[in-house]
Amino acid sequence: MTRRSIMSYAIIGFGRIGQALAQAFARKNMNVTVASRRPAEALAPQARAIGPTVVARSLQEALEADTIILAIPFGEHGQVAKALPSWQGKTVIDATNALVSLEDLEGLPSSAFLARAFTGARLVKGFNHLIAAILAADPVVDGGHRVVFLSSDDEAAIAPVADLARQLGFAPVDLGKLDEGGALVHARDRVWGKLIFQDVFKKEQ
Repeated sequence: MTRRSIMSYAIIGFGRIGQALAQAFARKNMNVTVASRRPAEALAPQARAIGPTVVARSLQEALEADTIILAIPFGEHGQVAKALPSWQGKTVIDATNALVSLEDLEGLPSSAFLARAFTGARLVKGFNHLIAAILAADPVVDGGHRVVFLSSDDEAAIAPVADLARQLGFAPVDLGKLDEGGALVHARDRVWGKLIFQDVFKKEQ
């Protein structure tokens, strides 16, 4: 069995970023569940319009996936975290941007602060530095692949997320730990990391 056949994916949040990510999955005919605070029936027409591999479900059903992509406003992460008693065995990809003060984050990178709510999860920062319109576009252009920056305090967590990025047509770049290279893709207190909004391509070797 390939990793693709045994891994399941869900996008939590179905605004512009969530829909852009769903389009990336649909482009590659990869199955993904989508959910938000709204009932599944409200999301279903838009999910169907994106593609047959995009299926709207309840939040609780979506959280059964192995890998969860958070495409919600940063302030809503606590509500999602409470939906499961334990996140053991789950990979959480944090695609949020937190425009809150360092004080509110207790001096931590936003993903490190968010990670504390998801007990037991392997957390990776990723897919947050591009605007929705670019994220939704085909990442393969002129022999190059659009870059997705990844960072995590769990080194082993990066590999499967990098694999997902490649399956979706992106070129993953590992920035290292959240408070090191990862700081380049974090937003805090109205200060944007230097790699946020940078649309970078990597040529095929």
